[in-house]
Amino acid sequence: ARVEIWLALSFSDEDKIGTIQPHDDALVVILKIGGYDVKRVMVDQGSGTEIMYPNLYRWLNLKLKDLIAYDSPLVSFNGKVVIPRGHSRLPMQAGSKVVEVNFIVVDAYSPYIAIVAKPWLHALGAISSTLHLKVKYPSGDRIEKLMSSQSMAGQCLVVAIMSQPAVEFRPLLKEAHSNQGFRSYLRKWYQERQSVRGWRKLL
Repeated sequence: ARVEIWLALSFSDEDKIGTIQPHDDALVVILKIGGYDVKRVMVDQGSGTEIMYPNLYRWLNLKLKDLIAYDSPLVSFNGKVVIPRGHSRLPMQAGSKVVEVNFIVVDAYSPYIAIVAKPWLHALGAISSTLHLKVKYPSGDRIEKLMSSQSMAGQCLVVAIMSQPAVEFRPLLKEAHSNQGFRSYLRKWYQERQSVRGWRKLL
């Protein structure tokens, strides 16, 4: 008789090993999109839309004119309404597993190259944990995982702050790479002024 193997996806304190705790860093990973390794991809488990920014689309040797029309506006976390440039379905690889994802191309600023959300997680059969800074998913008879880079998350935060009008603590931004408390302060300051996440469809 055939024996079915059920894989349990879960997180434990062991998954915190190698991370700086406590933290409030974003879950930022490297994924293969359209056959290319792409850094600074944020996993936003609270969003229902995968987002790609035009620079990445062009970097993948794709043409904006080839995008499929997408007329539904999107609303960012801070309430800003944006009309997408279009959308495209692209293969994404995490470890040994490849799934296809519909990316909506948004002409807006973000320190991230792309944002992946619940549709990607569900297609992958994955669960994510911002506390443990990992994504786990089944692949055959084993569980694979993606690990977030806290260093890369800190760099994204610095880039986001630098894009804002001059502020009094800009000379201190270099501390954000090593000082977790200062990074938390910067992130709170930035999120109060402009969000880089939380895209949703305007119904």
